[in-house]
Amino acid sequence: MNLKKRTVGMIAVAATVIGMSTADACTALHLTAKDGGVVVGRTMEFGLDVKSDGVIVPAGVELSSSLPKEEGGIKYKTKYGLVGLNFMGKHMVVDGMNEKGMYVGALYLPGYAHYPKIEAKTASKSMAPEDYVAWLLSNFSSVEEVKKNYNKVILVQHPQKEIGGESFPGHFLVTDKTGASVVIEPLKGGLKIYENPLGVLTNSPTFDWHMINLSNYVNLSAVNVPKINLKNKKIKSFGQGSGLVGIPGDYTPPSRFVRAVAFSQAAIQLPSSKETFTEVFHIMNSFDIPLGTVREVQDGKIHYDYTQWTSVADLKDLVYGVKTYTDQSIRVIDVKKALEAAKGKIRVIKLKSEQKLDDISTNF
Repeated sequence: MNLKKRTVGMIAVAATVIGMSTADACTALHLTAKDGGVVVGRTMEFGLDVKSDGVIVPAGVELSSSLPKEEGGIKYKTKYGLVGLNFMGKHMVVDGMNEKGMYVGALYLPGYAHYPKIEAKTASKSMAPEDYVAWLLSNFSSVEEVKKNYNKVILVQHPQKEIGGESFPGHFLVTDKTGASVVIEPLKGGLKIYENPLGVLTNSPTFDWHMINLSNYVNLSAVNVPKINLKNKKIKSFGQGSGLVGIPGDYTPPSRFVRAVAFSQAAIQLPSSKETFTEVFHIMNSFDIPLGTVREVQDGKIHYDYTQWTSVADLKDLVYGVKTYTDQSIRVIDVKKALEAAKGKIRVIKLKSEQKLDDISTNF
């Protein structure tokens, strides 16, 4: 789906040159404010500069599958406008929200994602995995609608040389302005959908495994453990945070899933989605991977996986925010304002920038 052809989709290339495993560290969660506003946060990890920019796709734009022309594929016109982020300098969407307050994010699912080969008899409703995010955002306004329609298309194999000749191994988080959330996974036998009551997603294994794994952490609490008396000897914790002793702190998908559940459930509910927007950015900081912390050796070279950007989507006020590795300043896109200014054309907002330091030395 090339924007020059007025088409858009989610990036299929998850790891250019360095291999697919270096993108296996994304984390997503959401909070609900007292005013009912739902705010979704998500991190994107990779091993080199992903060169993401903002992408604005209005309603009424004609989109088509990114499959080779000889294979065919779906063609449709967008019903709803959307905003999001592209990937690796390509004009494609990997994460975003639409004008109806629905969010969709694609996260890696290596080792589990499965796609059939395209067949001529179903080519007209087939698409590459990287097309799915845009299709969901541009056609549906709620999780309820997605649940009724998510499998009316077929995700088929679309090998990418950049990831070893494999198709994009992803699964998809869908959350709407009511707080409803589902996870869609392309498994053997077709697309499988799960209710996601906690609104959290990371990477492999499959979503149902992560939910079962939570049973290993039922002891975790945001409340400090009280002191105990052992044979007239009072034993107390050394300091704050004793209720979370034992929470996994590494960067594997299972550990991040547990932390995301713990932090999102313990978060203080703030009055408005506007305040919650900033709160979610703070929580997502807990999942930042500093450059050098995660390493992998491939072909004799060391590659570093680190947090490229963090996005936060306010599904009530329709504001999409992002901060990047090189610039921690939060930049926002007002969905309605951006779509109106796009005037029916797909637009790109450049995000490359360096962190500015505010010298307050003499601000007495």
